[in-house]
Amino acid sequence: MIRNKLLRRALPVLIAGFLLPAAPMLGQAQTPGAVVTVESGAIGATTTLGGTVVPFKEVSLATQMPGRIEMIAGVEGDWFEGGALLVALNNDDLVAKRRSAAAGLAKAQAGWRNARVQYTRQVYSGSQFSETMGMGVPKMLDEVFTKPMSGMMGTTNPELTRRAQIFAHGIGIDQARFGLLQAQAGLDELDAKLRDTQTIAPFDGVIIRKHAEVGDTMMPGMPLLQFADTRHLQIKVDVPARLMPGIKKGMVIPARLDVGDARVDTRVAQVYPMADPQRHTVTVKLDLPTDAPGGPGMYAEVMVPDITSPVKNLPIIPKSAVLWRGSLPAVYVLGAQAEPVLRMVRLGGLVDNQTISVLSGIKSGERIVAQPPQGGPSGWNAPQYGGSVR
Repeated sequence: MIRNKLLRRALPVLIAGFLLPAAPMLGQAQTPGAVVTVESGAIGATTTLGGTVVPFKEVSLATQMPGRIEMIAGVEGDWFEGGALLVALNNDDLVAKRRSAAAGLAKAQAGWRNARVQYTRQVYSGSQFSETMGMGVPKMLDEVFTKPMSGMMGTTNPELTRRAQIFAHGIGIDQARFGLLQAQAGLDELDAKLRDTQTIAPFDGVIIRKHAEVGDTMMPGMPLLQFADTRHLQIKVDVPARLMPGIKKGMVIPARLDVGDARVDTRVAQVYPMADPQRHTVTVKLDLPTDAPGGPGMYAEVMVPDITSPVKNLPIIPKSAVLWRGSLPAVYVLGAQAEPVLRMVRLGGLVDNQTISVLSGIKSGERIVAQPPQGGPSGWNAPQYGGSVR
């Protein structure tokens, strides 16, 4: 009987002496059962703001031409490389118009070539064959009798007439060239409309939402798809203007994702230059690590520093020391006789990736278990071993 009582009193000391090694530094990797001494540090006030996880790149693709949808390449979640065809509209009428425009362009090219040939003939040969009939006798009589007599009488000027004819053929070349340009412009316009009947992926990404289905009749401006690059994610948060002095581009801010209560460090990537005139908030985007869990649209919380509040000295403990009893955090504190005692605490914000501040529940100088098992060591909560919950 006496021996059993002595063993019950000595067992917590044996647990503390053999299972719980000497207290390591807070920043070091903790081993199961290790003991650390709670230290205090100057902690600035933080404000927790709710935000949304968004893709780094996201576009809303809308219809550019009226028509009926003939093809959609995939569904939500399908991945496509940049330049891939996503949506195609019926374009039979535009294809027919393009064939007509191509024929008009060929006709304009033929007219332009003919005008150049006529101009060259006029320059080098004159127009003596332009009105010949049969053996060319009427034109020969005109050249031998009529034109010399008109020149002698001063009624005509053969050289001036020839120059006028050359100029007229030059104007014919210009007109043919302008017609060629006009036909080419019409063909280019139809090509642009044909391109607008197809929706192309602007970059590598995934379909995150469909707004239409095959067979729908679309009009210009109607939404088709939302397309995004989900490999790189950000948190978008609206920060009150009074907190903006504490936020700088490139600074690291801790955040909590609504996926398994994951806590990560984010980096400020973009600060909008203007506040919302109605809500008086500034939009800030923070880059998430590439291995962060979750996806676009999920909820996230950002711990924004509040430099307008005074700095406080708060206890700092390893994150691994925190046990969760439902939604209540707790730590194992070593009692007067080195027995582990489960004590509820009120947590503050993350200090770094491994430590967290405590608002109440423990004091600086107390010794806690740095990495206890989630269920607690066997017998720690048993009354005969001095275990309790405070």
